[in-house]
Amino acid sequence: MDNFLHIWYNGHIMRKTFFHIMLDLLVISLGSTVFALSVALLLDPYGIVPGGVTGIAMLLCELFPVLPLGLTVLVINIPLFLLSWRLLGHRFLLYTGFGTLVSSLLIDAFANVPPIKTEPLLAGVFGGLLMGAGLGLVFTKGATTGGSDIIARLLKFPFPHIQIGRLMLAFDGFVVIAAGFVFGSVNHMLYAVITLYICMQAIDGILYGLNIERMAFIISDRIPDIVEKISERLGRGATLLHGEGAYSGAERRIILCAIKRQQIMDLKNLVKESDPKAFVILTEAHEVLGEGFGDYEKHI
Repeated sequence: MDNFLHIWYNGHIMRKTFFHIMLDLLVISLGSTVFALSVALLLDPYGIVPGGVTGIAMLLCELFPVLPLGLTVLVINIPLFLLSWRLLGHRFLLYTGFGTLVSSLLIDAFANVPPIKTEPLLAGVFGGLLMGAGLGLVFTKGATTGGSDIIARLLKFPFPHIQIGRLMLAFDGFVVIAAGFVFGSVNHMLYAVITLYICMQAIDGILYGLNIERMAFIISDRIPDIVEKISERLGRGATLLHGEGAYSGAERRIILCAIKRQQIMDLKNLVKESDPKAFVILTEAHEVLGEGFGDYEKHI
């Protein structure tokens, strides 16, 4: 029995084992469950609108209480699925359809569970954290739970340098403003802003890593010695850039090196050993890809 399935993805045939497909669906199911829990038990009971299609559905349910929230989310997503069919590929649509179906059904299922009793602010904080974690898990498998997630994926094509969490935040802001008018309360809108910010941070933390790496620029007269110590002690490579002193006009070489956060003190010490007068600049690098760091993910 052939244990390989052919999946169409962005116009290309990709071969994935049945085990890998099941693993993808399991992660998507887990993320969708966490997402549904955040909506049904923390956000919806306190009228905190998380933005996107889920937020729009919550507003509709507030205006028309007879509507079930999960089913409303599913119905609104149908035209977005049709739009993304050609642009984002069949695999994306199938995975996203699965995630949307699971999360929508679970939102209505969890609606029968008594909501968590807490303060609205805490509900917004932890609701945003859970929602972001759930969406981040779904995103890692090249899927979404529909809604603004799809729109963020579409916007990723013309704006590849902008992280998905921030694209979602821009779109969701409009829904949050609308929530202030529907609920007639500024507090609802402000709680939603906090929720969206925390959700964005959680998404980016899952997708791009919780550990922010460091990038070092080193200007020194002892370049070869410093490069050798970086290689031997830190196990890191380095790139030499050519520069010129703005005042002196002298040609200078600059070391460019990406390091882990925990290696900062080791780098400072070895530079000081080689050249106490060296000029060192350390800056944050939110995403470092390549050997020794993160892996390339086409769908993120």
